[in-house]
Amino acid sequence: MELEGRRLTMKRVADNPIEGEVVKSDGGISFLGDVNPETGIVQDRKNNLYGQTIKDKVFAFPVGKGSTVGSYIMYRMFKNGHAPKAILNASSEAIVAVGAVISKIPLIDRVDLERLRTGQRVRIVGGKVEVL
Repeated sequence: MELEGRRLTMKRVADNPIEGEVVKSDGGISFLGDVNPETGIVQDRKNNLYGQTIKDKVFAFPVGKGSTVGSYIMYRMFKNGHAPKAILNASSEAIVAVGAVISKIPLIDRVDLERLRTGQRVRIVGGKVEVL
């Protein structure tokens, strides 16, 4: 199965093939408060991924929410070595897009997340997401 989306990060970042395991949040994510930047673990008790890491995963979530500080939290995760390999959104917004760009995290939006589930392996190139 192959899904398509819109690449929002720099061409040289997004065009490098990436393979990884999907972790999918059922709800929106605020990087300020929902994810611990020192560990990459989801700390929002209401989130279905509570207690799980997004570090080195393909992190799928519908939309970002919350403070503009979230972009810098993503950058902090990147500098700490706890960022996801890639981000897939149904609809990305400016906070997540800026965070992905400054952190060199490939970001694809307009992805049909209903067709993905936690534990699947995917390969991402450009705006294409292939379920392996």
